[in-house]
Amino acid sequence: MAIPYTAVGDSLTVGFGAMPGNGFVPVYRGMAERRVGEFVSYENLGINGLTSSELYANMKRSSQFRNSLKEAQIITISIGGNDLIRAAKSASSQNIAQHFNKALSQCQSNFSGIMQTLNQLKSGSRTPYIVRAVGLYNPFPQVDAATQWVQQFNRYINGNWGGSYAAAEIFSAFYGREHELLSFDHLHPNGRGYKVIAEQLNRLGYYPLA
Repeated sequence: MAIPYTAVGDSLTVGFGAMPGNGFVPVYRGMAERRVGEFVSYENLGINGLTSSELYANMKRSSQFRNSLKEAQIITISIGGNDLIRAAKSASSQNIAQHFNKALSQCQSNFSGIMQTLNQLKSGSRTPYIVRAVGLYNPFPQVDAATQWVQQFNRYINGNWGGSYAAAEIFSAFYGREHELLSFDHLHPNGRGYKVIAEQLNRLGYYPLA
């Protein structure tokens, strides 16, 4: 019996910035397979540039997303980074805090909707499953407001979203190592960075699957 894994999210889920097969999704799939002791099949529904509002909309309206998530026993979510990047790009030095606060509030509201939709899709599920969120690192370590944004968002997704849910701590794993773990664009992880993300997800364990 294969264990189905569905990955949803942005370019981190796609694995942008790394060689094919070196994104966190295929690396984590291999780690999960070793820990669970069964073959793990996976569907990668990552979309480059995806925002939290767009992921929320896909989960409400896309039959592909909904059917894949209903069947999945392992689910990973990476979202929020593009909300931060858009806020940073559209803000001026005078209104950066205001811009970030508005984007943060919207992103948190969308994440809540994402989790509510996911819980509805999984209600009545007879097979055990786990949901894992990928916390954010800060691609703008020189911008204090961005650091605060990332840390507040990470605290939010670390909340109680159900017994099968946990969020991977990525911020501290990347902090001070951005030069080593980010790719040529200084925004996306390189292969080494994606392996760090997969390792942080793997650390959360697989109960009740294993």
